[in-house]
Amino acid sequence: MANLKEQLLGAVQAKLGEELSALERALADSSAAATDPDSKAESKYDTRSLEMSYLASGQARQAESLREALRELENFALRDFAVTERVEVGALVELEQEGEWRSYLLLPVGGGLEVTCGEQQVTTLSPESPLFALLEGRRMGEPLPNGASVSELG
Repeated sequence: MANLKEQLLGAVQAKLGEELSALERALADSSAAATDPDSKAESKYDTRSLEMSYLASGQARQAESLREALRELENFALRDFAVTERVEVGALVELEQEGEWRSYLLLPVGGGLEVTCGEQQVTTLSPESPLFALLEGRRMGEPLPNGASVSELG
């Protein structure tokens, strides 16, 4: 199980790295547009340069947030869970609801990503997720309020 989780974590890091690269390219473009002489206001109502600087500022904050997430995941230690343990960060959980199975990897950051390892598709959850809050502290077999139950814990 640890090997699968390591592969999934690597896929999450790769996906976040791709997002960061794309964001850094967009940041470079918007920063250049904000300072481009052609963006100079032609009238008092022309705010192109100001808008581009706001966009660049937001992109810079987002890029820093992604860098922090990547640093945190690089230092995150995965471990296997015994079936008697409670769900917490680092757990790979399978839920069954109405005959449908879904897999989730609980991480400290990087929630909402879908990654695939072999034939296993996994959605990442971070503490900001309502489902993370529902799962945290549960044990295998324990039902959730929505009728699903934790079927596997690793």
